[in-house]
Amino acid sequence: MMKINKHLEERIMKGLMVASLALVVGSLVAILGTVLAKGLPALNWAMLTQTPKGGYYLGKEGGILNAITGSLVLVAAATALSFFPALAVVLYLHLFAKHNRLLDLTRLSLDVLWSVPSIVYGAFGFTLMLMLGLRASLLGGIIALALLEFPVMIRTMDEVLLMVPHELKEVSYAMGATRLETAVRVVLRQAAPGLLTAVLLACGRGIGDAASVLFTAGYTDRMPTTLLRPVASLPLAVFFQLGTPVPQVQERAYASALVLTVIVLALSLGARSLTRRLSRHIIH
Repeated sequence: MMKINKHLEERIMKGLMVASLALVVGSLVAILGTVLAKGLPALNWAMLTQTPKGGYYLGKEGGILNAITGSLVLVAAATALSFFPALAVVLYLHLFAKHNRLLDLTRLSLDVLWSVPSIVYGAFGFTLMLMLGLRASLLGGIIALALLEFPVMIRTMDEVLLMVPHELKEVSYAMGATRLETAVRVVLRQAAPGLLTAVLLACGRGIGDAASVLFTAGYTDRMPTTLLRPVASLPLAVFFQLGTPVPQVQERAYASALVLTVIVLALSLGARSLTRRLSRHIIH
């Protein structure tokens, strides 16, 4: 009887896992299929190489070059701004901080910050901008996205460094290396593929977020030229175009979403290629 129950339980769990996999894959196919079906017919060369002209949101000529450029500039600058402080924090947690309740509380706080809705980061960034006397601008968007990416990057890097064998550190110390030398020459080299994945995860959240840049970066039909002027972004381009009553412009919104998806896919493939190259130099 117990044997029958175990087999039945195994079948039920296997069925639930298959159903979950089908749900996830089906949702992904449905989303990508919708974006492709509605966005591909509206996508053309002019849309990728031109900025919005007069009457663009009424169905006239123009493109989303300003939003593409703005998104890339925003996420690149925000990732660079958050990467080095995040790396410094993670190295301190692993090589210098003592294992106590404060360390656990720090990780718990970072987990909470990771789960905070992006609109909260946008509101905080907007408040910070008012204190500094800034208006909606490229600089404000960079600050908000950097704050958004910071806990994501730290916690992902933290988990990566936890997988570095402790014996490597001990061998490095035994050979007379300092903690800083061990961090740079041993730990970072061993964890390089995982650190790249952490950067990719942060980029993915940053480039696809609209709420945090809505009030901080603003929106404009012009190309980004200075840190103190508003800048366009692809998520907001999708939002504003989809909100118009003109069917042609709504189709352009799906085309913009398709462009954003392709950019994220390109980043993923590039990161995977670099990860494979870096993995050749690590100890398994």
